[in-house]
Amino acid sequence: MTSVRDDAMTSKAWPFEEARRLLKRYAKAPPEKGHVLFETGYGPSGLPHIGTFGEVARTSMIRRAFEEISDIPTRLVCFSDDMDGMRKVPDNVPNREMLLENLQRPLTSVPDPFGEYESFGHYNNAMLRRFLDTFGFEYEFISATDFYKSGQFDPILLRAAERYDEIMKVMLKSLREERQQSYSCFLPIHPETGRVLYVPMKEVNAKDGTITFDDEDGREWTLPVTGGQVKLQWKPDFGARWAALDVDFEMYGKDHSTNTPIYDGICEILGGKKPEHFTYELFLDENGEKISKSKGNGLTIDEWLTYASPESLSYFMFQKPKTAKRMYFDVIPKAVDEYHQQLRAYPGQTQAQQLANPVWHIHGGNPPESKMVVPFSMLLNLASVAGATDKDGLWGFIQRYAPEATPETHPDLDQAAEFAVRYFRDFVAPKRVFRLPDDRERAAMEDLLARLKAWEGGLDAEALQSEVFAVGKAHGFEPLRAWFKALYEVLLGASEGPRFGGFIALYGLQESISLIEKALNGELIV
Repeated sequence: MTSVRDDAMTSKAWPFEEARRLLKRYAKAPPEKGHVLFETGYGPSGLPHIGTFGEVARTSMIRRAFEEISDIPTRLVCFSDDMDGMRKVPDNVPNREMLLENLQRPLTSVPDPFGEYESFGHYNNAMLRRFLDTFGFEYEFISATDFYKSGQFDPILLRAAERYDEIMKVMLKSLREERQQSYSCFLPIHPETGRVLYVPMKEVNAKDGTITFDDEDGREWTLPVTGGQVKLQWKPDFGARWAALDVDFEMYGKDHSTNTPIYDGICEILGGKKPEHFTYELFLDENGEKISKSKGNGLTIDEWLTYASPESLSYFMFQKPKTAKRMYFDVIPKAVDEYHQQLRAYPGQTQAQQLANPVWHIHGGNPPESKMVVPFSMLLNLASVAGATDKDGLWGFIQRYAPEATPETHPDLDQAAEFAVRYFRDFVAPKRVFRLPDDRERAAMEDLLARLKAWEGGLDAEALQSEVFAVGKAHGFEPLRAWFKALYEVLLGASEGPRFGGFIALYGLQESISLIEKALNGELIV
């Protein structure tokens, strides 16, 4: 039998493909710093969104894959650009007037609109760390404010002053002519107002490590580039950070991809080695627009965790990172059920198949057993027809279907039952639209009703599914999908639903008979 490492070296799972590419970076000699450094960047201009989480989740998957194929130690740094000036006030925070008074000040100098932390930057950093800690990520957090003010960035900033013309040459090629006139890679922090200034330089003195400029009132100032009195524009900052930390790997969204040559060029000008990159497609909201921290559109991490487990979100992140993803509440049920399908498949797979299974990457090579004997989509439909207002209302049905299951022995199912009731209440119930069957559908449902009344096969989900299937065929539904769609719309008020035989087995034979009778009598239409 081949070793895990041997199979990992040929696995087509994208984290292993990226890990092997990174390993080639040190094919000739190990890193001088003694480890491989993964980095994720975060701009705390607004509350963290799921895209931010996705970068850390996916980077952690690649890091874990790398550790499987290499003995080189690894680190993961989450870097917050919290010294960036606040350019606009996010739509989803309180105390807008106070924030408007603090525009262009570094985020760690803007008062916290929530009144909980010493600044807005500190608040957003705390939210990010809480989210990441919820998922058990192993990471080191670095604040740009601390990095600049502590002097850790000083050697690179002094080198940037020495090589200012080279950096400017890279940057000016990417700018429109009018922007070129006032652009500088250095952004001074005004000594009096504390605002980040976007002003041209009158002089960059490499020998003294200072910059000279006029502020908006025409007063001339000279500041050292060190000690946190000056920061870099965000594109140069990206490359400078890579050089300062000696970053080996960073991923970012497609919207950054055109800047990659700029980031790489500045990193190399400053004496660094450009890292390996991975560009992922963007996350979209329900309208197909890019998710934005300042807009607050799309799902938040807290919102996902209100209706589903952290693992289901990690599963969603694993899937096709090179494909744009619509991130809205309706993607949750599918993610939950597919995650558990993969968990159930895992024990019977070959080692190579396990390495390609998303749950290997979600759980660091040690996935748990799934106790979800009832799919999440089925729980949603059960909550619908049973009118359940809490998870206890579902457990009576679950235990008749799976007598061995209890909340204690099946904690993931117990948690999912609670999530299902919440999801049904907030998203399914308000959108349900029941209808009456047409003549052919009515005839087929009356046939199904008669067969169920005469049924002696017990609560065998597959046998019941075959019977429902046979009714559809007997009444000429082509494709058969139309028959099941009619059942869902008439009985459940939705155009999609579970395997209907499994639903009958879970809900109960007599209960299902009663449901069909009510639907045929028009009692479900309010």
